[in-house]
Amino acid sequence: MDRRHQPTATNSAAAHAKPLHCIVKLGGSAITCKNELETINEDNLRIVSSQLREGMISGPCHGMDWSRRPGSTEIQTVVDEFDDKLESDCKRLIVVHGAGSFGHFQASKSGVHKGGLSRPLVKSGFVATRISVTTLNLEIVRALAKEGLPSIGMSPFSCGWSTCERNIAVADTSTVVKALDAGFVPILHGDAVLDTSQGCTILSGDVIIRHLAEQLRPAYVVFLTDVFGVYDRPPTEPEAVLLREITVHEDGSWSVLQPKLQDANSQVEISVAAHDTTGGMVTKISEAAVIAKLGIDVYIVKAATEHSARALKGQLPENIPDDWLGTVIRLAK
Repeated sequence: MDRRHQPTATNSAAAHAKPLHCIVKLGGSAITCKNELETINEDNLRIVSSQLREGMISGPCHGMDWSRRPGSTEIQTVVDEFDDKLESDCKRLIVVHGAGSFGHFQASKSGVHKGGLSRPLVKSGFVATRISVTTLNLEIVRALAKEGLPSIGMSPFSCGWSTCERNIAVADTSTVVKALDAGFVPILHGDAVLDTSQGCTILSGDVIIRHLAEQLRPAYVVFLTDVFGVYDRPPTEPEAVLLREITVHEDGSWSVLQPKLQDANSQVEISVAAHDTTGGMVTKISEAAVIAKLGIDVYIVKAATEHSARALKGQLPENIPDDWLGTVIRLAK
């Protein structure tokens, strides 16, 4: 068995959790401007937050960001205006976001992912990386709370998650489950964590989602990215083909169901590896395949589009509509 997919330490409370509606991954490239240091894509984040509210909340809701924004002297929402009789129902939801233009600079310059906390540069980079990613986490929590989603920021490091040889070793999900049971929406993120073999490393959001899906079994998972889905080659190439449906088999292998491509598996693997030096899409596909093998449908779709709105609402039937753009990864029948 692949070491990274072996059972990891967790709390039995997760096994008794009520059904989880979905897990949503906000890709760092979709919610930040990746070429501009620590810059949020405000338009995308606003649209995604609105789509999450529309898909996850039934009934009227209050904005929950009561903090003073930079440049303002007042708090926009005050308790005196709160209607305590207003009732809304939020589906059980977990959001995990990537770092995008937050954290990557600090981590890469200091080599946090390679470990070595005994080195002052690495230790400083660990602190700087966490300052950056938690800053982004707070802004995402604010954006979702403004839409009425009862969001709570939760950092893997602070929750005691750790790795061994860069694979999850300890990941107690009981705090996440308690937050869900209390009616909150946990907002997790890729994080700098301690590693028992090399001192420290970076735990990616895609790996976090795979672990949460294994433990909590959501009805479906949605990856929101900056492209429409998975392509057979870099999507910037003019002849790139969107892979609409990928099926995962019991042995862990996968194949392209729609559209029919000759030697589709090898084409995708080679083309992705060639243009994605960070391993981002490779990691996304491999983790999505593990989730799909559990019988959980995974949708990879462009954020802030009508297609992402449909995916978030769970409106995609077994036969994917012709007018929907995205990639579905699911267990073979």
